[in-house]
Amino acid sequence: MDFHSLNKPIFDRATTLLIGVLGLAVVAVPMLNLWVSPTSVFHLETYTVSLLGKYLSYAILALSVDLVWGYLGILSLGHGAFFALGGYAMGMYLMRQIGDRGVYGNPELPDFMVFLNWQELPWFWQGFDMFWFACLMAIAIPGALAFVFGWLAFRSRVSGVYLSIMTQAMTFALMLAFFRNEMGFGGNNGLTDFKDLLGFSLQSDEVRVGLFVATVIALGMCFVICRAIVTSRLGSLTIAIRDAESRARFVGYAVEKSKLWIFVLSAAIAGIAGALYVPQVGIINPGEFSPLNSIEIVVWVALGGRATLYGAIVGAFLVNYAKSWFTVEFPEVWLFALGALFVLATLYLPKGVCGLLQKREATA
Repeated sequence: MDFHSLNKPIFDRATTLLIGVLGLAVVAVPMLNLWVSPTSVFHLETYTVSLLGKYLSYAILALSVDLVWGYLGILSLGHGAFFALGGYAMGMYLMRQIGDRGVYGNPELPDFMVFLNWQELPWFWQGFDMFWFACLMAIAIPGALAFVFGWLAFRSRVSGVYLSIMTQAMTFALMLAFFRNEMGFGGNNGLTDFKDLLGFSLQSDEVRVGLFVATVIALGMCFVICRAIVTSRLGSLTIAIRDAESRARFVGYAVEKSKLWIFVLSAAIAGIAGALYVPQVGIINPGEFSPLNSIEIVVWVALGGRATLYGAIVGAFLVNYAKSWFTVEFPEVWLFALGALFVLATLYLPKGVCGLLQKREATA
């Protein structure tokens, strides 16, 4: 089994095109929002900038799912949990920045803790007044959970639909736990009413644009990292595990360690997506743990195209744009439309939109 012969260049045409589009967005969006007059037809509203930033966060999340599903063959229905944990880590930092400007004016305790008669800040909130610590936890906590879960599951050789059910059960259990007020994360309402990020108002146009630019850069970096992995020897091994796990194990490769490494990295990327998502939407609550959210992520990847990386990004944008349109025009039919998208993609686009484009390009 010669994995070296399967290696591909990191910067192929699709990767170069994607990086080019992201680079153009970094330049064009700030210019159209901050420098073009609001009366101009070319002005880009701050709401649209935040919406694009939200889509980009979802694209990073979809990228993380494609890494484990498209290349490793693990259909994870729990990546919404890693996303939410990263979001809560950033939300805790933003709550600490409110200080005495909350409703109850307590400089130490968030409003929901004062309302629930908490007397002191819980130990697990310590350190979240520092931005670097919150960023570290947004990566480390999802990564640690993925490590523990993956070590137990892969060591027991759980795979297929059973592993998918286990990841979904993990997500559902976390959702129920975070809904409880005594957990110290805001219960049903979650964390919201954020005011500042690094001392700058979250309501200002400059900060909104800054968050957009940070999300674009994070997406580009995560994509390049994932692309470097899937075009390396490790990437070839993951494909071999996906297609013939027993054979790869028989040949002598450390299958469990490879699966665990990719799974942990994927969870960390999902945590980064959650940390970038929260300041742009202004809230994080237990609803983000909903198993339905994790299923929706799988639809993004399936529609865009598995095992392409850029297809996951395309799928995230397409589905979420459709969701935004449907929830405004026909809110009662969105879930039916989502189901129809998944069925149609499965029947007529087994390799997604990007797979269809690749096929047409090959036959042209």
